[in-house]
Amino acid sequence: MVHLNVDLIAKSKVHLKKKGDFSFSQYLKKLTHLNFSNKNIDYIGDISMCRNLTVLYLYDNQITGICNLGFASSLTHLYLQSNNITHIDNLSSLQRLSKLYLGRNSIVVVEGLEQLTELKELHLENQNLAPGEKLLFDPRTLVSLAKSLCVLNISNNSIEEIGDLAVLTALQQFSAADNKLQDVKELEDVFQCWPWLCEMDLQGNPVCRKPKYRDRLIMACRSLEDLDGKEITALSRQFLTNWKASKEAKKKKDKQNQHGLIPRYRCASASDTLPLLACGR
Repeated sequence: MVHLNVDLIAKSKVHLKKKGDFSFSQYLKKLTHLNFSNKNIDYIGDISMCRNLTVLYLYDNQITGICNLGFASSLTHLYLQSNNITHIDNLSSLQRLSKLYLGRNSIVVVEGLEQLTELKELHLENQNLAPGEKLLFDPRTLVSLAKSLCVLNISNNSIEEIGDLAVLTALQQFSAADNKLQDVKELEDVFQCWPWLCEMDLQGNPVCRKPKYRDRLIMACRSLEDLDGKEITALSRQFLTNWKASKEAKKKKDKQNQHGLIPRYRCASASDTLPLLACGR
């Protein structure tokens, strides 16, 4: 068992070299970046002396819970991917946090982020879920992130629908590859709520095999520049725009014909037959 604490930092050769002429306590107070990735750490202990910490790398460890980071009010980047974390909690003090990496953990519910109003990137891909489980979202967290979150990665989490994510109106990049999305209409409705979306990856979902999947999503999201790793050119978008306009015009004309708004034939009236009867006499 390895705990992250000031003793572990003191033993690190990297930090001993960087300390220079400062005392160790002075060095800790000035420290802004701390990298203890892939060190078999299973617990975040007391590192509150690092009060000016802005970037913390703790990926590829054995951490089971997020704790003892309440002091880090200056933290902007937190890397916790590839650990054993099951719950997102104890982050309410990190109100300057801009990027949060939690991919490849064991998180089932995305919650506890209500105070992170400056969060711009949230990475949650490849959670280690039990059979039948899927990644869920607390509505309170989604509402809190609605105006700040620009990048969301939820790939490979057995997700079947994303209607609840429509509130994230500031999204610019969205990755939901290798899930179970299959309703094109739902995707169209959600993407119309994301006016700034420019890059999206849905590869590996059943919906990708639906007719006109790519065309429909390009038309639903006018700002999109890249879909599933393929660029959307201005020419292809213009072609689809013209095709849609032509299709809608034809539908409107057919509807008018169906309701008799455009007469094609003149029906004979009773008076038209009178001269014919007279000639027969």
